[in-house]
Amino acid sequence: QVQLVESGGGLAQAGGSLRISCTASGRIFSNYGMGWFRQRLGKEREFVAAITWSGGGTYYAGSMKDRLTIWKDNAKNAVYLQMDSLKPEDTAVYYCASSTLGVAATLDRYDYWGQGTQVTVSS
Repeated sequence: QVQLVESGGGLAQAGGSLRISCTASGRIFSNYGMGWFRQRLGKEREFVAAITWSGGGTYYAGSMKDRLTIWKDNAKNAVYLQMDSLKPEDTAVYYCASSTLGVAATLDRYDYWGQGTQVTVSS
């Protein structure tokens, strides 16, 4: 069983920046990629960003790509997401997820999910 724990969420002003993190623990048997998703009020969970195990492949949602940076530290089993130029519509619960099948923008590729961290952006 793999456990994922997000942290770093909170309240931010529009135009500001926030960095959130995700740390994996437990029985990790294989290399894995990581993804970030978010869920806004009344909406379906949506893809935000993903990174391969090696870090050689990074992917971003088109609507946010200019404002995002994802990176990882395999030695710490951690993945990070930097969000810049925050907007009120970025308000959501942000989830990290791990994949042993290769990263993708779809939910079904991921094996484990964290509990989420709330990000609230005020105007």
